[in-house]
Amino acid sequence: MGNSLVCFSPSHKKPNNNNFNREPSKRSPYSSPFLSSIASTRRSNGSSKKKEMLADDLLLQQQAIEAVLLFQNHQKNASSIPLNRSTSVVYPSPGQQNQSFTKSSSSRQRLRSDAVSFQPLELVDKQDVKTDGLETNHFILVHGGGFGAWCWYKSMTLLEESGFKVDAVDLTGSGVHSFDTNSITSLAQYVKPLTDILEKLGDGKKVILVGHDFGGTCISYVMELFPSKIAKAIFISAAMLASGQSTLNLFAQQTGSNDLMRRAQIFLYANGKDQPPTAINLDKKLAEDLLFNQSPAKDVALASVSMRPIPFAPVTEKLSLSGTNYGSVRRFFIVTQEDHAISVPLQETMIELNPPEQVFRLKGSDHAPFFSRPQALHRILVEISQIPAI
Repeated sequence: MGNSLVCFSPSHKKPNNNNFNREPSKRSPYSSPFLSSIASTRRSNGSSKKKEMLADDLLLQQQAIEAVLLFQNHQKNASSIPLNRSTSVVYPSPGQQNQSFTKSSSSRQRLRSDAVSFQPLELVDKQDVKTDGLETNHFILVHGGGFGAWCWYKSMTLLEESGFKVDAVDLTGSGVHSFDTNSITSLAQYVKPLTDILEKLGDGKKVILVGHDFGGTCISYVMELFPSKIAKAIFISAAMLASGQSTLNLFAQQTGSNDLMRRAQIFLYANGKDQPPTAINLDKKLAEDLLFNQSPAKDVALASVSMRPIPFAPVTEKLSLSGTNYGSVRRFFIVTQEDHAISVPLQETMIELNPPEQVFRLKGSDHAPFFSRPQALHRILVEISQIPAI
């Protein structure tokens, strides 16, 4: 997302082909175009150092694939596991297209430790968490614009191993949800997979909603609809709107401009250039520095094959929020201190204009703390869950 009106002002340049809506390639479905280009370049240099770098890139790509498969297998098998574990709420989409970034030159040096394969038990934050007696032990994780349920794979593992029930939802046209993003015309349509979960929630049951980025707008929408079913709402570098605001209005209030965001945005016009944009894509060359400037390379690779465009209509829709419904839900905000997409000043502006109950700050986190600071994020989520009911 961005922090000024120009960030969402449609460009009249003809959309280029560097976006996530690519035609299927004839290569293996698990291959990556940026990896192929790297390989062809580095083969021309016979030095052992270059071969090592190529091997590292291949390893990182393989680990990203393993992470995708781990997440998908978790979704597929969780329902048959006889333990009290949760499933990620997704909607299968046959023939999902693969997408990729061109590798960018991040200002952060990649550490060799980034290449360590993710194993669930290695990630678990060993803390004594008591979930008995809580108002609720059920988290629902809501992704931001362009992301999907897949982005929460570390947070899901940490929370589940700590004894929580977790649902990670794919909003309409996101992740593996089988819907064309360009055809989404309202926030209600975009958020429907989330409202479906809350509608089916048993009487007297409550959840903790967690929204990231544009997911903050989405959880605000359902807070107004289902206040009695939501114990707490957590905004992670997320759009925390006041009544009558749209996400577009919110970011337009920022006096400065996010040049990186403006340059990264690609507006899509599925209905023709004489009609409003239908979706926003991100330039692959800029997305790493914009969203993942502190994240491990393997997670950047995972995002490169998983992200999809952001529907435009929901971004422009104004929310109607009441003190009786939305205002009755306890809100918490997590500031991401190294965020290049939603700047710290913009996050502070949202906090000042619409104060939550408590603010937490994640040092060293980019726009994707579930990748760059998963354990620290986990500790904050657990801490909030332990706050007694009023």
